[in-house]
Amino acid sequence: MSTDATPQLRADARRNRDRIINAARVVFAERGPEVPMEEIARAAGVGTGTLYRRFPDRDSLIRAVGQHVFGRVLDEARAIAARESDPWRALTEFLLTATDMHTVLRLSMHSPRAREVLGADPELTQVRGELLSILDSMVRAAQESGALRADVSSGDIAMILSIVLQGVRDVPDDVRREAPARYLTLVLDGLQARPGTPLPGRPVTAEDISMARVYTAD
Repeated sequence: MSTDATPQLRADARRNRDRIINAARVVFAERGPEVPMEEIARAAGVGTGTLYRRFPDRDSLIRAVGQHVFGRVLDEARAIAARESDPWRALTEFLLTATDMHTVLRLSMHSPRAREVLGADPELTQVRGELLSILDSMVRAAQESGALRADVSSGDIAMILSIVLQGVRDVPDDVRREAPARYLTLVLDGLQARPGTPLPGRPVTAEDISMARVYTAD
């Protein structure tokens, strides 16, 4: 094989892998993780042989989807933290970006096997830890600026996000797609620092949820 052909082959392989992951992300979110692999291949526009060369089993595809989704959210979180000087805008932008994690949450909700695969992946554990660290910094900065109510903590925000991202069933597609951003926006209004009803209990910290998986329904 010529040296010119090798980079092209690698580029084609990367494109096929990306197409499969993106198709699986959509199909898994809509129909759950038990969809036949052949249907995912068809949605990606590749043959089943190509799919199985990239992902030899369902677990490897589920893991790749989780890594893709969380990796993209982490990249966005880093970028927001670096460019946004207003703490409240940084926090709200990050949370709205994080709604993309609904795919992983739905996988975990509908499949104990998917929950096990995603929970055992060390790369996802590391990414989740960094996301929680970024969120914690944003929450503290927003409180110090006076924008965020003082009786919540990053663990509260993470749990709220998890609840919002669980989504709804048996509604029109456009309602389901817009629900996370719509209801998270309503929640954010309630998190602003202003006179309101005192919260029962104490703020939930990042340490409180360190052993929990924010993206599961457990």
